[in-house]
Amino acid sequence: MRKMKSLLIAAALFFGVSSTAVMAQSKVAHVDARALMAELPAMKNAQAELKKIGEGYEKNFSTMMSEYQTKIQKYQGEAATAGDAKNEERAKEIDQLQQRIQEFQNTAQQELQKKEVELTQPILEKALAAIQKVGKAKGFEYVLDSSTGSGVLLANGTNILADVKKELGVN
Repeated sequence: MRKMKSLLIAAALFFGVSSTAVMAQSKVAHVDARALMAELPAMKNAQAELKKIGEGYEKNFSTMMSEYQTKIQKYQGEAATAGDAKNEERAKEIDQLQQRIQEFQNTAQQELQKKEVELTQPILEKALAAIQKVGKAKGFEYVLDSSTGSGVLLANGTNILADVKKELGVN
């Protein structure tokens, strides 16, 4: 029984040491993917286009809100003299306008998100391909994303950001 116990402990130590040696031999690099994406000219162009689209939606929303507020003020000022039937009709009109504003907000938000994916997905795929190409060319087995919040707690290894930017033609 003692021999079996000793054999198990020896095996556990052997496998622990050998797995540590294997991990020590692995080549690991890191890249801050967010910083890379922020520096790409295509991403800057996409963000500018999204901003322009967003500003158009904001302008339309402001126009609708001005109309809404004007109608409310007008109807409140005339409510005492307008009569019940007219006040009900105006309340219904305000409710419909409020629903249109809500629908516009939802639609605008969905369209903006869809456009963001449409514009950024190809850029992200190109960056990922460049990261993989550089990582393989440099002989790395793993390339970690060292962006803040990505789960990497220490990134003292090789940073391949400059090499990836060079691969993508970004200075």
